[in-house]
Amino acid sequence: MQYKEFCQHFDITIEAYEKLEIYHTLLLKWQKAINLVGSSTLDEAWIRHFLDSVQLAQYISSNINVVADLGSGAGFPGLVLAIMRPDIQVHLIEADERKSQFLRTVSRETLTNTIVHNTRIETLEDSFIPDLITARALTNLKELCTYSIKWIKKNPKLELLFLKGEKAKIEIKNAQQSYNFKLKTYKSKTAKTASILHLRNIKPCV
Repeated sequence: MQYKEFCQHFDITIEAYEKLEIYHTLLLKWQKAINLVGSSTLDEAWIRHFLDSVQLAQYISSNINVVADLGSGAGFPGLVLAIMRPDIQVHLIEADERKSQFLRTVSRETLTNTIVHNTRIETLEDSFIPDLITARALTNLKELCTYSIKWIKKNPKLELLFLKGEKAKIEIKNAQQSYNFKLKTYKSKTAKTASILHLRNIKPCV
């Protein structure tokens, strides 16, 4: 995808675009050795993965300084957001060692402000306190809220920003049985049946 075409979808600097190009090249190279994304989505990676992640940047306010990306996998959306927003620090949490190596490689090659944690979310030490948590295709909304509770206790203003598919409404209903939260829902610009969920004031139900 050319820069001008990319900018028709979202406002992005040439520097960020060039870093995404490096990222894309590394994705294609590493995909031959490890399964980073679904093989059927590789030809449409710019839309299915990069643009899908880029669209989250518009919902990250200027007071966000630290982001935690849960189950980062190939880096979507966390690593893309780190490229889009060089002013924030992004913690990429990924249990798979080879995927973690990929994340470190892309971060190094793009000079991106990230820290890769090669561990499970449940066992991650409290070495940082995020202002925002992101995730994509990891688990249902209820489980994502549960993962986030340890940080919410230390930062009640913590926000959650998740890309979700066609089952978003069901996930919201199920999550509301265990958690109270303020929710804003945005339509995805890359998939008709997808949406973006933005949660604030998350508290377990009493």
